[in-house]
Amino acid sequence: MPQLAQMFFKTAVIFLIVGIAMGLQMAISGNHNVIGPHAHANLLGWVTMALFGTYYAFNPAKSETRFAVAQFWIYTGGVVVMVPSLYLLYLGYPQAEPLTALSSLVILAGVLMFAVVLFSKERVATVLPGGAAPA
Repeated sequence: MPQLAQMFFKTAVIFLIVGIAMGLQMAISGNHNVIGPHAHANLLGWVTMALFGTYYAFNPAKSETRFAVAQFWIYTGGVVVMVPSLYLLYLGYPQAEPLTALSSLVILAGVLMFAVVLFSKERVATVLPGGAAPA
């Protein structure tokens, strides 16, 4: 599996743990005021990153570009900043709003970069089940 795919999967699992921890905190306290950050950690962190990792695992040639690696760092940086800033915003700290807004734009940039990778004409190396390459 390409290193970039592994990086996405490992980061996704960290966000899954964070999302579950937020969910447990809400369930135990009975206070569901941070449902938004919980959803963002799970969807932008766990689900989206796992999907990015899956794409790069099936397209290893595309995962080896500097642009793809930059896409990982930009997207991940945005999510790493957004989840805690959104958490603080939902807890009633309006000072976190500019950071939440900025990180949203960074995440958008990361998604747009992924779209460039996805739609690029670069040859895609297909991997068949069992690791065999097509003839």
